[in-house]
Amino acid sequence: MVKKLLHTRYRVNDLAKTISFYTQVLGLEEVRRHKSPRGSELVFLKTPNSDELIEICSFPASGPVTFCPDLTHLAFEVESIADFAKHSAALGYPLSDGPTESASGTFAFIDAPEGYEVELIEYRK
Repeated sequence: MVKKLLHTRYRVNDLAKTISFYTQVLGLEEVRRHKSPRGSELVFLKTPNSDELIEICSFPASGPVTFCPDLTHLAFEVESIADFAKHSAALGYPLSDGPTESASGTFAFIDAPEGYEVELIEYRK
């Protein structure tokens, strides 16, 4: 049996641009960076108030990253989607979908540089 979720991995083509997005747009903290034994560049990011990490991997030797749309996404809670949307748009990342009202609050999406979706959730108070 597993004990806990440690990290989620996303492989990307442009490591620098992706790390800039997660740190500058989303506000995640880079906590560790190293090369794996097989040569992958790995960067681990921490989200405030969470134990699990996000691992961003660059491994050009395995070919370019391709995936189908709407395959996977990360979801983050935000205090205000409106405020986040202003911040992210000013950095060149406008919302790609939403905001949409739901029973529990409001949600929206933004696209990370590689095309992975990021869901933003503002829970109703």
